[in-house]
Amino acid sequence: MPNTLQTDHIQQLQTLYQGSELLVALFDASDTLRYANPAFRQAYHLADGAMPTWVQLMRDNYAGQTGTLIRTPDFDTWLGSALSRRGKQSYRMLESDLHDGRWILMTETVNEAGWMLCTAVDISKLAAGERSLRTARDLALRAASTDELTGLSNRRHILALMEAQLVRPGTHCVAILDIDFFKQINDRHGHPFGDLVLMDFARYLQSQLRRSDGVGRLGGEEFMLVLPDTALTQASQLLQHLLGGLLQPRLIGEQSHFSYSCSGGLTQLLADDSVQSAYHRADAALYRAKQNGRQRLETG
Repeated sequence: MPNTLQTDHIQQLQTLYQGSELLVALFDASDTLRYANPAFRQAYHLADGAMPTWVQLMRDNYAGQTGTLIRTPDFDTWLGSALSRRGKQSYRMLESDLHDGRWILMTETVNEAGWMLCTAVDISKLAAGERSLRTARDLALRAASTDELTGLSNRRHILALMEAQLVRPGTHCVAILDIDFFKQINDRHGHPFGDLVLMDFARYLQSQLRRSDGVGRLGGEEFMLVLPDTALTQASQLLQHLLGGLLQPRLIGEQSHFSYSCSGGLTQLLADDSVQSAYHRADAALYRAKQNGRQRLETG
């Protein structure tokens, strides 16, 4: 008998999920909730029929002090850090606190189409000492992969994401982006304002990308995008759209109509690539974009 779910099996599975204490949710490739059982909805204070994106769910939790316990004075930086890890692996386990006092172990399983199955079980009964050690370990691991200012992946983590794509079948692209005339921004408005520009750029990049895409800060005003399962033509269209949208006036600090631009270098990963060779091509393409007038994209 084939090991596949038939229609009646799916109905039975859904019935079991509906009555289970296990938290179960299904998100589509755009990270929009498509199914959540009653236990999940109760834990995250979701009304029947509500189907938010994961980002909106976390925003609502933070604003309402419900669901996930998010300990941060800066939600957007926390969100950037969370998104830098969410959906980047086919399977991941993580632990989370809820406002109702429960401590849960969550699993995320992602298929090739980008859909994610989330399940969670209550592990509150674990010894407090063990919980403290595990929390400290998780915080240390998160800090080791996160850029402190923007909350994005740091250089080591984003390069590791690129390296992971080198061994995956399919077509993948990498881009390096650099904010134009960033030194002038710092000189004219001060370094604290420059930091706000970097944070704004980080949020903007994340808003334009899929959950499966990687985005990280390489250092200074230079950022990297990792675009899995994306052909060069598609990646180029995405980047052109991204560069154009960035030109809109933005509220940054006390500047209500501030605008800035960036330049980009894009390359497709090749079968015989290493991290260094792919990085070199993208960086060389970025250099040409800078030399050819900035505010543009070059491929290599």
